[in-house]
Amino acid sequence: MAQCGDILLASQNAGKVGEMRQLVTGLPLRILAPRDVGIVESPDETGHNFVENATLKARYYAQRSGLLTVADDSGLSVDALRGGPGLYSSRFGGEGASDADRNALLLRLLQGRPLDQRGARFTSAVVAVENEEIVFTAIETVEGRIAEELRGTNGFGYDPLFFYPPYDRTFGEVSPQEKAQVSHRGKAFARLRQYLVERLRRAGCAEASSAS
Repeated sequence: MAQCGDILLASQNAGKVGEMRQLVTGLPLRILAPRDVGIVESPDETGHNFVENATLKARYYAQRSGLLTVADDSGLSVDALRGGPGLYSSRFGGEGASDADRNALLLRLLQGRPLDQRGARFTSAVVAVENEEIVFTAIETVEGRIAEELRGTNGFGYDPLFFYPPYDRTFGEVSPQEKAQVSHRGKAFARLRQYLVERLRRAGCAEASSAS
């Protein structure tokens, strides 16, 4: 497939970049990560909500690269933790904490809580920036609850603890394709995909297709 341009995915998180790449696969675009263009630094995430943080990241990497840049800011909000860790999901447990550390901490904090007190949701804000202008914004959520133990090895982050009732499984137990159909990021990127398809068509790229 001939390429019709480049798009930079603004994340240093390998798991997130891999998932984001999958969600835009099949489009005639070269999908790049920051390290592909020599950017190893990350901006400070000082926003007050997911959209602000996604915008900060998209603008930072767009300025550094000169490319159309897409950033996602996402997090897990747990009812029993008054919406935490929320914006601080990637820093839950402190600097240097691993996914395993964060999941273990979450389980400890919810230990003994009945199912009706384990409600949670993932939120994803996706922002695209080009030449310092915001050209696309989407925010999506998915509702579930925190499982009582780790289940499954797929995905990354909190996926093995996020139980999705319609599937009767955690996100760690489902395939990437199943997750993409219902997840916060999957739904936000489906909207991004439609934007990119229309953009490519307007640019005269005949190979643009909404099919994945």
